[in-house]
Amino acid sequence: MRVALIHYWLLNMRGGEKVLEALCRMLPEADLFTLFYDPERVSEIIRSRRVTASFLNPLRRHYRSLLPLMPMALENFDLRGYDLILSNESGPAKGVLAPSTARHVCYCHTPMRYLWDLYPAYRNEFTASAWKRALMAPVANYLRLWDYSTAARVDEFIASSGNAAQRIWKTYRREARVIYPPVAVETFYWKEPGNYYLIVSELVAYKRIDTAVRAFSKNGRKLRIVGDGPEYGTLRTMARGNIEFCGRVSDEELRELYAHARALILPGEEDFGMTPVEALASGKPVVALGRGGALETVPVSDREGGVLYAIPDEASLTAAIEKLERMESHISTRSLQDWAARFCEKNFVEQMKTVLTGAFGPSVASELRGR
Repeated sequence: MRVALIHYWLLNMRGGEKVLEALCRMLPEADLFTLFYDPERVSEIIRSRRVTASFLNPLRRHYRSLLPLMPMALENFDLRGYDLILSNESGPAKGVLAPSTARHVCYCHTPMRYLWDLYPAYRNEFTASAWKRALMAPVANYLRLWDYSTAARVDEFIASSGNAAQRIWKTYRREARVIYPPVAVETFYWKEPGNYYLIVSELVAYKRIDTAVRAFSKNGRKLRIVGDGPEYGTLRTMARGNIEFCGRVSDEELRELYAHARALILPGEEDFGMTPVEALASGKPVVALGRGGALETVPVSDREGGVLYAIPDEASLTAAIEKLERMESHISTRSLQDWAARFCEKNFVEQMKTVLTGAFGPSVASELRGR
């Protein structure tokens, strides 16, 4: 059985790429297809595969501006001869043209939020230039029509969370099975907490990191921010001296930062959110906006592992931090780590095997046995 893995772009290592790594381990003979590919910014397991990048790849430094051309680039991939197409969707990925004899399974983290539920915010709040806002409307309309139509090319949707499944139904009117993404929970560990809170995130507007920066600039608590992105300059300008920007760090450095953190701060709505699970696997509680994936990953009733707040503003975040500090002595490190264990890669692989063997029967079952 020939398998093609379709991933939107391979330009960094975030949650979607962690899922792709697990799929690569599960399907070691699969070929990779992606819009943009920078081998220096991905893991060894991804680099070890045969990767086909689209004709847009030479322009990958400007990939955010190339969204209108991505449908054409995806449809240009030649997938003849493949039996299984497995797309990993957050940006556009499912829009490939699969052979009529192939089965297309889409693991969907979320329909493209900047075209659907977050479109008004991108148009009116996150896009500063008036001419960009004017251009955005017709382009977004075209892309929504294309994105909706490509849902019909998918034989089965798998959602990364119940939250994502609801969005898939709302956007495409398609049912989706929920399989939580894999987190390497066994690699995280607890150490005596220091005096800082932690954010691990790409620095983009919809993550609402600015809310946390303003809150910590006012309350004076120490905050470390791991990640990079287009909002970096703006956030640095508004931050005070108690806030440290760590940039991109290695996996080992990140585990140490989690291990010594007082708690993780999650100020934006996530589709699923691997960072809360990583924090919990480190035995650390989470303070999160009570929307989206945090409702599924943060155990607010299991030994008080987290605090959710309703309004995405500085006052609500600060009040949630103060609530956490009042209950810190009741938090059980072991309970948090046990909760996180349900999101391990073994569970992900077993559930994905069930989907694939159900679709292809004994031929794929024997191929996947033991992996």
